[in-house]
Amino acid sequence: MTSVNVDAYLERIGAERPAKTDLAALAYLQERHLKSVPFETFDFNLDVPIRIGEGAVEKIVDRRRGGGCYELNTSFAALLTALGYRVSLLAGRSLHNGKEPLVGAFFGHMMLRVEIDGECWLVDVGFRWASWRPLRFAERSPQKDENGEYRIVDTPDGDVEIVHDGVHRVRLETRVREIGDFVPTMWWFCTSADSPVTGGTIWASLVRPEGRASLLDRTLTRYEDGRRIKEVLDDEAFPAAVKRWFGIELDQLPALPPMPADAAS
Repeated sequence: MTSVNVDAYLERIGAERPAKTDLAALAYLQERHLKSVPFETFDFNLDVPIRIGEGAVEKIVDRRRGGGCYELNTSFAALLTALGYRVSLLAGRSLHNGKEPLVGAFFGHMMLRVEIDGECWLVDVGFRWASWRPLRFAERSPQKDENGEYRIVDTPDGDVEIVHDGVHRVRLETRVREIGDFVPTMWWFCTSADSPVTGGTIWASLVRPEGRASLLDRTLTRYEDGRRIKEVLDDEAFPAAVKRWFGIELDQLPALPPMPADAAS
């Protein structure tokens, strides 16, 4: 994953080219990515083919879009590799949906392992509850981050679990995977009626200076002047809100659930 226009990618995330491939630069690039490129599932809803790896770079950089965790993390891995970092892919599964515990799809999530001077760090730019800075893979005590407190916990079967503010968020394999290993689960996400990102469900999320903006179907939650604002978007307001809060220009309106009866009047 090295055929990347590094300058164009850095411009996309508003970052300067790092002088060297060290931890400080990795942390800087991770935070810039999280604050510039949204997690979003519009293409799943619109039945647009999803590509990962260098194929996702074109979507994120050239078309200035976001993507799901596979798209975002493999695209970021391509940038890091082009800059000279040693990057590996790790497979995981979600353990919580923000409301309650669950056991998500096998291979349903992906994180990056980045090796710097013989030490490994965990990086994730495709998950709402991800840390904003790399997590030390070998550390088992709490790691403080701008997005909360994280712990890496060993499991009896050799995996690890990522705990964020006391909530078990992801179970992660420790063995390295090839990008092709994720293709079957990507096909499932794109085609299965049981997939959480097909049909009429839309998710989008972006870390913004005033606070995270989040979209679930028609409901937009954002912050303005220190206030948390929640609004339900009709068909006319939806594209403009997506452009303003996530920087995405939609060519067509996705399949959305009906407006709630109490919001239609």
